[in-house]
Amino acid sequence: MINKYIDRYILFYIGLLGAISCIFIYSSTEVFAQYSGSFVVKQIIFYMIGFVLMIGIALLHVEHLKKFSWIFYGVIVLLLIGLIFAPEQIARPINQAKAWYQVKYIGTFQPSEFLKFAFVLVVAKMIDQHYKKTDKQSFMSDCLLLSKIALVTIPPMLLVYVQPDTGMLLLYVALLIPMIYFSPISKKILIPIATIPVVIVMSVIVTYFQYPQFFQEQIADRLSPHQISRVNGWLQPFEYEDSSYQTRQGILAIGSGELTGKGLLGNDVYVPEKHTDFIFSTIAEETGFIGGTIVILLYFLLLYRLVLISLKANSLFSYVAGVGIIGLLTFQICQNIGMTMGLLPVTGVTLPFLSYGGSSLLSNFMLIGLVFAFIKTAEDEPNAQ
Repeated sequence: MINKYIDRYILFYIGLLGAISCIFIYSSTEVFAQYSGSFVVKQIIFYMIGFVLMIGIALLHVEHLKKFSWIFYGVIVLLLIGLIFAPEQIARPINQAKAWYQVKYIGTFQPSEFLKFAFVLVVAKMIDQHYKKTDKQSFMSDCLLLSKIALVTIPPMLLVYVQPDTGMLLLYVALLIPMIYFSPISKKILIPIATIPVVIVMSVIVTYFQYPQFFQEQIADRLSPHQISRVNGWLQPFEYEDSSYQTRQGILAIGSGELTGKGLLGNDVYVPEKHTDFIFSTIAEETGFIGGTIVILLYFLLLYRLVLISLKANSLFSYVAGVGIIGLLTFQICQNIGMTMGLLPVTGVTLPFLSYGGSSLLSNFMLIGLVFAFIKTAEDEPNAQ
């Protein structure tokens, strides 16, 4: 019965990504032998747990997910607050960020990854309920909805910012913007708001190059050393060699793969965190341009299936949640591959279903399970509004 509600194409694409993930996690960690323990075994276990989570969520009705949404949101926010006060024995900083709980026998647990799922549920529910209760849409009613969304999303995002985890904040923005844009909210309100972050980013870049002293005094001093290091490594990789080491090694690894690659276990260019954030550099180095293109094509096919399912959504809740998930995964894929090539700053964003990492993998499986739940609900209630 469950087969009726599971998209076999999506399962096939994720299965292929899983096989690719295990092969190149093994290759990334085996060649330089810099890590202890088997990351491949752990990744397989995470895949198994993720699959169970995905099926469990897919079996739920959307109405049950709506009722569960605020509880899940509250638990994740409490866990984020707990990170601030938790002793280092259970929440040890990693790469200058206090974003993980250390769980005995399991590894690390990152609450901010699961905040993505919470945001999808609560924001989609807020949008859906708002327009069910609103008799006549107006400028004021749309502004009221935006204010409610801001009230729910900004405080936990600030908790993530102080960890600090800028990459995760970008993922939240990539999730929320499509949800809001494709909702019935008037575009006359949204377009001016959307220009603000673009203007800010462009202003920072211009200031960095044209007014370096002002940038240092007014902007850099407000950032953590880790954040300013990544900015320097992105914008001036050959002047700040220490800050851009990972990026330059990633570019070297990808370029050295040429058209067909060096073959399995042929990744002889050392790249820090090659099995996590920079796994695409291993893939491109060992399989070349052809292998990298195949991976990108797999992602395109996966996103295409998600688009088809979202377009068939039978409720506003399912529709805006679906486009949010698509926006999130699209940005995450582009950001990760872009940063390995030096096109975008290094943010610590993982490559979905490929990078090693339990929290990231499980949260992505949960999002796919949510999409499958939309299929089930649409089948059960084909005429629902």
